Amino acid sequence: MLRKFGAGLALGALIAAGAAQAQDRTGWPTDMAIATASQGGTYFTYGNGLAAYISEALGVNVSGEVTGGPVQNATLVQTNQTQLGMVTMGPMFSAWTGKSELAPGLEHKDVRALFPMYETPFHAVTLRSSGITTVTGMAGKRVGVGPAGGTPGTYWPLMLEALGVDATTSNAGAADTAGQLKDGLVDVFAFAAGLPTGAFSQIAAEADAVFIGFTPEEHAKILEAFPSVANFTIPAGTYKGQDEDQATVAMWNFAIAHKDVPESLAYEITKLVMENNERMMQIHSAASATKLENWVNNSFLPFHPGAVRYFEEKGITVPDNLKG
Repeated sequence: MLRKFGAGLALGALIAAGAAQAQDRTGWPTDMAIATASQGGTYFTYGNGLAAYISEALGVNVSGEVTGGPVQNATLVQTNQTQLGMVTMGPMFSAWTGKSELAPGLEHKDVRALFPMYETPFHAVTLRSSGITTVTGMAGKRVGVGPAGGTPGTYWPLMLEALGVDATTSNAGAADTAGQLKDGLVDVFAFAAGLPTGAFSQIAAEADAVFIGFTPEEHAKILEAFPSVANFTIPAGTYKGQDEDQATVAMWNFAIAHKDVPESLAYEITKLVMENNERMMQIHSAASATKLENWVNNSFLPFHPGAVRYFEEKGITVPDNLKG
């Protein structure tokens, strides 16, 4: 189910300024939607902030949509139900090759990349009273893994299986799962989102929480079993009570657009985000990685022609296989 959160922040003077800056507004829509994820996660905050920023700067009314996360977002953009979206590249590759669990057999060839967002690390939180301190310690426990179709909802069960951990997993939004942990309905909240994850920060503020990464043995097994993830360290102090660095893995996130989004609009959105990192950081601190040099972390999804034009203006040579 989708729910709209209107940005509605395009004040008259700012709209006029954005319109004047745009090179060509031919075919631009008056309204657009960006697929995000559940409340309490980084996608929700980042996506709705981005929607407001685009509305303010470019004069197009963009609203954020609450969704199940990247798996659903890829299909929403493919079918043009939303024109913009946010994905992690593991689920996006599955969708691109027709192996999406939501739309099996449908190759998502109408999706285009816009710009790099940030890395999504996998990590978990529990209450100290649970006695759980490792991922393998989740065996026999109830583990909330976020919404069905989201990155954690898809990959955490697979990771637990790869580690030989027999746990009972359940699906719910980030905010709901945080509430379930505090109410004792689940033993562990295993998630994947940009740092700091809002729902995790709330748990740490309200309860005696323990944050769980991977042990060296678990870490080695996960890196071997999942080529789409990379090594990642969650810095000490990311959350209240987390006093040590934690080893984990992460996937890159990219903003995406339907191929029919006008080239000039895709160009202006990409330029807006890539040239205003300080403003993006005000939306969410995960945007510290929303930088031009991170375009290289997309190896398969063609960039929208508008994004390609911007990158090439900046001296980047985009390979032919990544030109959409």
